[in-house]
Amino acid sequence: MPVTPREFANSVCDTLLRNGHQALLVGGCVRDLLLGREPADYDVTTDATPQRVLELFSEGVDVGAQFGVVLLPRDGWKVEVATFRSDVGYSDGRHPDAVAYANSPQEDVQRRDFTINGLLMHHDSGKILDYVGGEADLGNHLIRAIGDPQRRFAEDKLRMLRAVRFSARFAFPIEPDTFRAIRRKVPAIQQVSAERIAQELTKMLTEGAARLAFELLDETWLLGQILPEICALRGVEQPPQYHPEGDVWTHTMLMLEGLEAGCPATLAWGVLLHDVGKPATFRSAAETGDRIRFDGHVDAGVEIARGICQRLRFSNDDTEQILALVANHMKFKDVAQMRISTLKRFIRLPRFAEHLTLHRLDALSSNRRLEAYEYVQTFLAETPPEAVRPERILTGDDLLRLGYKPGPRFSEILHAVEDAQLEGQFRNAKEAEEFVRQNFTPN
Repeated sequence: MPVTPREFANSVCDTLLRNGHQALLVGGCVRDLLLGREPADYDVTTDATPQRVLELFSEGVDVGAQFGVVLLPRDGWKVEVATFRSDVGYSDGRHPDAVAYANSPQEDVQRRDFTINGLLMHHDSGKILDYVGGEADLGNHLIRAIGDPQRRFAEDKLRMLRAVRFSARFAFPIEPDTFRAIRRKVPAIQQVSAERIAQELTKMLTEGAARLAFELLDETWLLGQILPEICALRGVEQPPQYHPEGDVWTHTMLMLEGLEAGCPATLAWGVLLHDVGKPATFRSAAETGDRIRFDGHVDAGVEIARGICQRLRFSNDDTEQILALVANHMKFKDVAQMRISTLKRFIRLPRFAEHLTLHRLDALSSNRRLEAYEYVQTFLAETPPEAVRPERILTGDDLLRLGYKPGPRFSEILHAVEDAQLEGQFRNAKEAEEFVRQNFTPN
């Protein structure tokens, strides 16, 4: 019978204790349990060495034994078992230069990042061991580094981003000394790999507190280091008749606020970057003679977004979807005037639901006009899927049979045939062939 994550973690602790070792739940799982949240995963800390853990658990995976960590998977869950340790220096700002195993959990928690993540719990009794003041900070709703914050951030620069993420996720302010230490260490974030930065930013965007996270990134000065293109949105005015909410920064923050926890990462990044081309294309009312304009901001935004995706090492698939969201977000204003074939091709975009959600957030964060959104929703509800993606009625082989020679015209003819099919101009292959004869002379 499958076990729950908590049952699995408890069984790991039981096994370690039966074999003469210490074992305690530690870190985020303890924090979440005290907050009344269901932990995403469980971590166990022990005095058993990694080699001993692997002896006791045949399913153990050596994911970082040199750093004292063994992963135990079961029924789709995982428990990380870490040996008590103290770290000796961090030359690369991420990995300890050496690991010295410790004898007590009290020594072990001193190397962790924030007090709310440094709590320990006896799995059976629920008794809390607090050597870092984590319970008080949980009660006072504070994100505080353990010990000297500058030392904690020097050990692993990514902790600066984690402080922002935890602050946004729990709506806990960052303790003043910790906040000041982040500002002092801001340039060091450049030493963190692009992949790790992207991972933290994606979590911020998809945990349900994206607006607060990005406002905190701005306040801590981290945003200017990692995404200066987003800082550039601040102060870029927009035509009030379309954007009564204010500048591009305010508009984007309102959209981020609308992102739900667990939303697709590509949607979240599309929302963040959809107007990133506006600063470069801004033209004032004095320049245009009528109103503020951003001619070409979509194309400019696609190229800027492409550079960001490359810099953060996104996968090709994610990059393609993010760029598609940026490239197509302005098309919704024309949906009611589109030919049926054009509209059907539009809603056939991969993961179109993300495009639709982005447009809804865009409208709700500006003029609040949802006519285009509702028009598309109605069209989707009333149009059978087979009418949106009908089977191809003619192929290249059919064109050969009709006397057309292979070449660039093939794609032109087939595209026109599909358009006519989507418009409902014919019902079968015979009528389609007649359409081709009438509109295209054999070459």
